[in-house]
Amino acid sequence: MDDLDFSILIQLQEDGRKPFTEIAKALRVTEGTVRNRVAKLVADKTLRIIGLVDPHRVGFDAPALISVSVQPGMLESAVANIKKFPEVSYLLLVAGEFDLIVEVMCRDREHLTDLITQRIHQVPGVSGTHTLMILHTYEVIQPDLQLVKRSKTDGKSRKEAA
Repeated sequence: MDDLDFSILIQLQEDGRKPFTEIAKALRVTEGTVRNRVAKLVADKTLRIIGLVDPHRVGFDAPALISVSVQPGMLESAVANIKKFPEVSYLLLVAGEFDLIVEVMCRDREHLTDLITQRIHQVPGVSGTHTLMILHTYEVIQPDLQLVKRSKTDGKSRKEAA
């Protein structure tokens, strides 16, 4: 990833539907360059352009974060099973008290209860869960890519200074 890739990503974070012609003009490169760079970022799974919805506004009245404990040696199997559930929108391996964090979108509390007790708890290797129900989404915020660029720049300047 170079500075141009980061600049294109920053433009797309502002508006994922921004025309490549506008991005090219803003970055002073050709549209073909932007199109090729975006295609490469999509192909290597650095970028995925999606429509992000507010779960409550579309009818998910019980979105939740579920922390999951998994028995040793069973992690990959548990992940393979959990990621198949259509309610799962995000699945993370984490360090700490739990092994996984699973973001789920459920219609209502009954649906959430069924997902946890009848499906997640039945996954081989799952030994426990802790659920946080999401009451309101204030804002979904994308990471500031300048933080990564600054970190890389800071690292270079420290090496150069040594």
